Amino acid sequence: MMHIQVEHDTIYQYYQPVELAHHLAYLQPPSKGWQQVIYSNLKITPTPDFQVVNDDAFGNKRHFFNFVKPHQELIVRSTCQVISKPRYTAFDVSHTPSWLNVRDDMVYSLEQPYAPASEFVWPSPFVPWLRDLYDYALQSFTINRSIGEALVELNQRIYQDFVYNAQATEIHTPLSEIFTQRAGVCQDFSHIMVGCLRAIGLPAQYVSGYLLTKPPEGQPKLRGADASHAWVSAYCPGAAGGWLELDPTNQAIADLGYVRLAYGRDFGDVSPLRGLIRGGGAHSLKIEVTSQEIKLT
Repeated sequence: MMHIQVEHDTIYQYYQPVELAHHLAYLQPPSKGWQQVIYSNLKITPTPDFQVVNDDAFGNKRHFFNFVKPHQELIVRSTCQVISKPRYTAFDVSHTPSWLNVRDDMVYSLEQPYAPASEFVWPSPFVPWLRDLYDYALQSFTINRSIGEALVELNQRIYQDFVYNAQATEIHTPLSEIFTQRAGVCQDFSHIMVGCLRAIGLPAQYVSGYLLTKPPEGQPKLRGADASHAWVSAYCPGAAGGWLELDPTNQAIADLGYVRLAYGRDFGDVSPLRGLIRGGGAHSLKIEVTSQEIKLT
């Protein structure tokens, strides 16, 4: 297992005073069987006039805060420490059911119990159903293939077919355009994979969090040089908890070294920090993330 510490700073500077602001943050990691939260704290400067923490529809912790006094800078500093434990050590992708059987189980019928996972089969604002994604997915999901093997292959193909390019997309770039240009960032890679799975009737969740990174050999760890990350949780009977988490950006199973913050239908459900403001004019944004392993003694 790994003891991981993450520091995440978000700094907004406004050229004119912000008169009124409402913000929503998904920056508190949950404690799960594979992820034990040792410490989690959110520090907001200036101090909000109102702040509350509650659970959203998926059980994620969300922080809502607002300001009714003018301010020209907002600093949100999130720090946490978690113990990350391996989930898939004994998991064999070949020992999973046919994806066609899983797909059929997601179809509502009076003769069978409701499947909660089927909630994540439907399209969402950032992930519509697209015929191109359907055709692309079926190259891996051939007749009677096990769902685990097909998921791993699709994850690998997206990694090979798409180029990581931070300048290629923006938050509202349509998924169809991302698929056509075959370039984007982790958010886009994850939306593509989620869209592929939903297009063929399989449940998939979008996951936000952090990935423990290490500097090149012989070089120091640069403070603030990391970033938040996104990956996919695909419904897969036989995997731990019935879901297999995959990272198409890095062609990996998202296991040890990953810190989950929240999950939802797409990025819009779990954006780390968003808000509505009145005033402020133009602004600058600076985000610094540092993830590091703490050696246990």
